[in-house]
Amino acid sequence: MFQPFLFFEMKGHEVDAFGIGTYLVTCYAQAALGCVFKLVEINKQPRIKLSEDVSKVSIPCKKRSYRLYGKEGYPLVDIMTGENEPPPKVGERILCRHPFNESKRAYVVPQKVEELLKCYWPGSSDKRREDLPTLKDTRERCIKQLEQMRPDHMRRLNPTPYKVSVSAKLYDFIHFLWLNEAPVGELQ
Repeated sequence: MFQPFLFFEMKGHEVDAFGIGTYLVTCYAQAALGCVFKLVEINKQPRIKLSEDVSKVSIPCKKRSYRLYGKEGYPLVDIMTGENEPPPKVGERILCRHPFNESKRAYVVPQKVEELLKCYWPGSSDKRREDLPTLKDTRERCIKQLEQMRPDHMRRLNPTPYKVSVSAKLYDFIHFLWLNEAPVGELQ
């Protein structure tokens, strides 16, 4: 069995950083939860994780998310906005952008707007905590959400991907931060 700390000690290395990762907390023989945690803010300063693989780039800052519904009653798109942006309004056209592909964008005039996330614990004891919904209520909400989806999103074979986008303001902020945080090469 490989023991990483013994390896570091034998090679004269120190562990001087901490990371969260599948094989830091589990071993290959144990099942691991397949999820990713991405830091988006430190001390109220937005942070972005950069990667050559665009799917691994994080969307910085605190956000709010909304589901926008169309004329037929189906959800059209989920949109993330910055925490302080005004929410989308019924009947008002909003530009929905793919976070990283500038040519993927669409205007949506929502017939219904539903906020998707609710903060139950704001992270400090001096702020009011909300009571969590029961497991039964959460299950019923999930079932209702799935029943509202268009059939082509729910089919087992070649389902249509459901779109998740960002507001134009958040899109601009992501790319501003990306350019400011990315290293600039130097040619000699």
